[in-house]
Amino acid sequence: MSKQYETVIGLEVHVELATKTKIFCSCSTEFGGAPNTHTCPVCTGMPGSLPVLNKQVVEYALAVGLATNCQINQYCKFDRKNYFYPDNPQNYQISQLYLPICHDGWVEIETESGVTKKVGIHEIHMEEDAGKLVHDEWEDCSLVDYNRSGVPLIEIVSEPDMRSAEEVIAYLEKLRLIIQYLGASDCKLQEGSMRADVNLSVREVGAPKFGTRTEMKNLNSFKAIARAIEGERKRQIELIEEGKKVIQETRRWDDNKESSKAMRSKEDAQDYRYFPDPDLVPVIISDEWIARIKAQQPELRTEKIARYMEEFELPKYDAELLTSSKHMADTFEETVALCGKPKEASNWLMVEAMRLLKEHEMDADDMKFAPAHLAKLIEMVAAGSINRTVAKTVFEEIFAKDVDPEAYVEEKGLKVVNDEGALKSTIDAILAANPQSVADYKSGKEKAMGFLVGQTMRAMKGKADPAMVNKLVKEALTK
Repeated sequence: MSKQYETVIGLEVHVELATKTKIFCSCSTEFGGAPNTHTCPVCTGMPGSLPVLNKQVVEYALAVGLATNCQINQYCKFDRKNYFYPDNPQNYQISQLYLPICHDGWVEIETESGVTKKVGIHEIHMEEDAGKLVHDEWEDCSLVDYNRSGVPLIEIVSEPDMRSAEEVIAYLEKLRLIIQYLGASDCKLQEGSMRADVNLSVREVGAPKFGTRTEMKNLNSFKAIARAIEGERKRQIELIEEGKKVIQETRRWDDNKESSKAMRSKEDAQDYRYFPDPDLVPVIISDEWIARIKAQQPELRTEKIARYMEEFELPKYDAELLTSSKHMADTFEETVALCGKPKEASNWLMVEAMRLLKEHEMDADDMKFAPAHLAKLIEMVAAGSINRTVAKTVFEEIFAKDVDPEAYVEEKGLKVVNDEGALKSTIDAILAANPQSVADYKSGKEKAMGFLVGQTMRAMKGKADPAMVNKLVKEALTK
């Protein structure tokens, strides 16, 4: 009988914080920009330059720690992690080893298959990012861009509590939404503002000890993370079955080849020769400071879902979908505040907006239209000044170009025609042109009326009120 294996996974998640300036200097943290333009003597590691801590970094780290049920180290400090790499200008990284700002927290996850569990958070610490190496294949050389050097990060280190790729994705989604709702980061994996390293080992089911773990880097999408976990799990099981040993090392995942390769043997803390940073004073966090951050915490997703179900009487599925992006939730709430029609606002976002997002391969965060324009559209439909068919066309314009629906409808002549005289003459012409359908209806074929209504709507270019057209066609047929 073949052996059964259990996968044991812990994550190190790096999150770039949404500060305007870097952690120890006043250089811009904006993504993009020509290489080495967001730099100064501090973030390029010039001798004699001194770091000054950005207070906003501490506040964001505290906010994330409190939202993930962490204990706060009210006396915390920075350490130097020494390693030599071209993108690391000082030859050390300022991080936190001995007294990280947050420790011993947890988040509750729920997987798609219905597993609910708590994943422990070992610690959250603040640190600076390194620069970026750019490999130039034409010139056969590597160039360094220090724009990212000194960008503030928090590293969220989980306990090895996850057992599958599904649990890992649920955990990352939970973290991403908490951090986005707090406004601490945009957590865009494709821009590198959220990055996850996966520590993975396998062991026989029931074994008391963990197996030897490897760490996988270079994972910049949830799909890549899921594939890397599956790939590494298989690789380790094959080694064990062949009687070979798993080596503790750092591996690089290549998503195109769907395989990983060894980068370096895994260092331990002593290899980095950590020591307290002599240029930075300890951070003292008062009870009042913690209380102020707690008081400023916004409504997080779980609370929002409960409120939407109670206050707006939305089904759980709708509430979950609307809150799956902070931007979507904000758009919904602002629209409802303006038009007072939560069910309508929910339907437009969940059906039409979601359809257009899928068609254009966009994220909900990429929606640029003003909630005021959606609210106005909902009111125009309710007032009967446009019908739903026209409203869908107008919404596509709102979604693409953020047009004012009233001005657009006026300009394009899309208002509903409620002139009975004009409608009656159009209906008379349609009936005269379709004598067979008229005869079919009179001989009891109800479907024929649907055809005549459709022809009338087409003739009116969709601008007639369908209820009025139905009524008038019926009257004309029963004359």
